[in-house]
Amino acid sequence: MQIPADIVDGRRLRGDASRRAVLAVAVDLASVEGLDHLSIGRIAAVSMVSKSNVATLFGSKERLQLAAVEAARERFLATVIEPARAAHPRGIRRLTALLDRVVAYSEDRVFPGGCFFSAAAADFHAKPGEVREALAAVLDRWVGYLAVQARHAAEQGELPGLDDPDQLGFELQGTFEWMNLLAVIRDTDEPYRRARTAYRARLIALGADPAIADLVLQPGAAMRS
Repeated sequence: MQIPADIVDGRRLRGDASRRAVLAVAVDLASVEGLDHLSIGRIAAVSMVSKSNVATLFGSKERLQLAAVEAARERFLATVIEPARAAHPRGIRRLTALLDRVVAYSEDRVFPGGCFFSAAAADFHAKPGEVREALAAVLDRWVGYLAVQARHAAEQGELPGLDDPDQLGFELQGTFEWMNLLAVIRDTDEPYRRARTAYRARLIALGADPAIADLVLQPGAAMRS
């Protein structure tokens, strides 16, 4: 007997909703306890979903971890990249907006343990496999996106001293990683202020308009101006 389409669709919708709910718990937990410690049993205990149901949704620990990486990527996009992209065209203003948003992303604890990807990369940096490759791909795309915005700014004459956008992307992300680590481990806001100061100084050194570079010092200002 054929199952009516509306019943199938209803099951699918409920399954999708359950998957999203479990993943929301998974990424938050992984940011605190580590992605390597994420397991079907641990998620079942925390999310109050049966172990068999979690296993049905994801199949294996590795599939769960890969799904968590993708869910975290979507949350990062929605928090950092999409707002900056919507606020400004390509160039220096979008770059400053991205820097503002990425500091706020850590400071606002979009993930309870700070940056999901910083924590997960520390777990998997020496463990070859699909999870490490997925993490590396997300990080590469993010740093590459910063470099692309810097390149557009240079081409538009907004960063006249820039000759290596990829190097700048590397430096900006390096500042973020140290900021996030210190802010989380010391539970202090000082690293956020220092990171904003470092971002401003680097942009000024490359010839950015000081009035635009100054926006990164004030949370939210680069998004509004």
